[in-house]
Amino acid sequence: MQKQNQIYELFLKPGKHILILVDPDKFDAGEAEKNFRKLNSLADMVLVGGSLLSETRTEKVIDEIRKVTDLPVVLFPGNAMQVTEKADAILFLQLISGRNPEFLIGQHVHAAPLIARTSLEVIPTSYILIDGGKRTSVEYISQSMPVPADKTDIAVATALAGKFLGHKLIYLEAGSGALNAVPADIVKAVSSKTNLPVVVGGGIRDEKTALDLFSAGANSIVIGSLFETNPDAVLRIAQQIRNH
Repeated sequence: MQKQNQIYELFLKPGKHILILVDPDKFDAGEAEKNFRKLNSLADMVLVGGSLLSETRTEKVIDEIRKVTDLPVVLFPGNAMQVTEKADAILFLQLISGRNPEFLIGQHVHAAPLIARTSLEVIPTSYILIDGGKRTSVEYISQSMPVPADKTDIAVATALAGKFLGHKLIYLEAGSGALNAVPADIVKAVSSKTNLPVVVGGGIRDEKTALDLFSAGANSIVIGSLFETNPDAVLRIAQQIRNH
């Protein structure tokens, strides 16, 4: 039986939430202890997922993360093979900005029986790609086009569709290594029109970008690539957010 709303309630809490995204294909256990020790009191959650890995690799990485932090661990799956009961919850992502049936329903049908055999808390999530200035891995793997960064009306319409489908979370994604973060006006419009928690990821490399996104209405920001390449910068950003 699935857990109910324990993790989702964290998204609903007022405040500025910082989520660290770990790609198991790039995970270094030797660096993890040092980096998570610094961020333990500043971050709110760890997302685990990527485009290419399998369940076995995901489980091993979650085991390593559990050794160095007590933060909740949430699956951010790229496909059904990444489902594991070792996490606390799963973002049940539906890529509604694209038109690829595999990521609209195909992978979900494969994953559903696996999830049903676990106690994972399931959080239905609208996953919306926004153009971040370069083609990203998620665009390539999903074979889908992002919403243009200057088309706020399309982003809002897409997010509203997700809300009416019953999704409980909106995830606006510029993509790993994006040149630009999701524009603040899109975040503001989506937040105000849907009245759902809004998570924003991709292209967040400095304190100003992070704070602008929170000011626009983001409930949570996700930092992934920067955590891999410059964890000290993530620490500075997190400290600035907490002190703001």
